Amino acid sequence: MQMAKRALSGLIVLTVLPGAVACTSLPKEVLDEVNGSSKEFLIGPEDVLDVVVWRNQDLSRTVIVRPDGMISIPLIGDVEARGVTANQLAERLAARLKEFKESPSVTVTVKEVNSYNVYVLGEVAKPGKYQLKSHTTVLQAIAMAGGFTIYASKNKMQVVRSSANGDGRPHEIRIPARYDDLVSGKGELGNFILKAADIVVVP
Repeated sequence: MQMAKRALSGLIVLTVLPGAVACTSLPKEVLDEVNGSSKEFLIGPEDVLDVVVWRNQDLSRTVIVRPDGMISIPLIGDVEARGVTANQLAERLAARLKEFKESPSVTVTVKEVNSYNVYVLGEVAKPGKYQLKSHTTVLQAIAMAGGFTIYASKNKMQVVRSSANGDGRPHEIRIPARYDDLVSGKGELGNFILKAADIVVVP
């Protein structure tokens, strides 16, 4: 009788464990970071911008976003350009110019995209920094890096991303990127799009 109870408890454990594994989920922080990422291009350092102020040639110019994320415009000085879209920057500049002009009309165009860089490190054929011109997924980045080496632990990949806290300070997030989930499309995140400065780590 005692042996029968032990065998039954063993069966119960075996039937419960698969369900427990299936219920595991990624942290909310990771899900929010990936699912909430903007699909619009966000300006970053080294991008070249055309700033046009309607009917004011002196204020209109081509500028390069500095490493600190700022641009310099006559009359208003330094303005934060990093992390916003071209339209959002135009609105920001127009708001600042209202101190000097009545109803200023500002247009911002991204002339050159130089800030969209990602890094692929570890067990890939060509690890390094890759400059991108269009949205790129994890699998596309791996392909650009020449694919995996024979030693790669494909299902232990991570994307290391720096995200700003509410107080503006950088905060590191590690996003799991299992190869099997990326290929099958059955994971919680899917083959998600990388952001500028993301680091794909292949152990």
